Amino acid sequence: MRSSRAIFRFALAVVLATVLAACNEKRDPGFQGWVEADMIFVSPDEAGRVTKLNVREGDEVKVGDHLYSVDDDLQLADLNQNKATLANAQQTYDRAASLNKTGSGTQANLDSAVSALRVAQARVATSETRMARRKGFAPVAGTIQQIYFREGEMVAAQRPVLSIMPPGNMKLRFFVPEAELPKLAIGDTVRIACDNCAADLTAKIYFIATSAEYTPPVIYSLDERNKLVYLIQARPSRPDALRVGQPIDVHLNPKTPVADKR
Repeated sequence: MRSSRAIFRFALAVVLATVLAACNEKRDPGFQGWVEADMIFVSPDEAGRVTKLNVREGDEVKVGDHLYSVDDDLQLADLNQNKATLANAQQTYDRAASLNKTGSGTQANLDSAVSALRVAQARVATSETRMARRKGFAPVAGTIQQIYFREGEMVAAQRPVLSIMPPGNMKLRFFVPEAELPKLAIGDTVRIACDNCAADLTAKIYFIATSAEYTPPVIYSLDERNKLVYLIQARPSRPDALRVGQPIDVHLNPKTPVADKR
């Protein structure tokens, strides 16, 4: 009888140990974080109405692709006016140069005509540049992340019409408690987990904050130190498998001991 009770107690202890081990594994969610990206915003130099939008959200673009156009009525009027001024300056210069050759004109008049001609040429070049910039082109290759103004809408100067996300600009942000910070270093690889994601996602740490973030008031006691967390950022190895704003869990990869490396 005692033997059967001992066997029962031993089996119960094994089951409890297994359950506790499973619970400990489940209680290891890693560090919570999310996916962000450094967007490239494309905006016009001057205010205007969007007349043409050549892309939609999610489209892939290459460097130099025409993205949108903004109305250029005012810029065209300015260009025509400066071209007329340039034509008058050219006539004045030609007349002054001809008179100077025959000795009927003065050098001062010729110098003034040359100066006016150069100013007029510069203004035409400026107007042509303003006209060219009424069209927005992709400065980088990437994916159209968001469109802020549609056709027919007015956009202010230097307000982005749309944003582009280059694949290399995606990053992961997560916070680590102070006690766990010594386990991480720049260049370390961490494992990434998220809902319905591939099992082999990883990222490489490229930034570790030097100052902690906390909820004030800050009292440096043993209890309050546990509330200090440090921001860490990492670049995913497969950015195409993640989405901006997606919540993630970050798990540390066990480091190989120096003796094993040797």
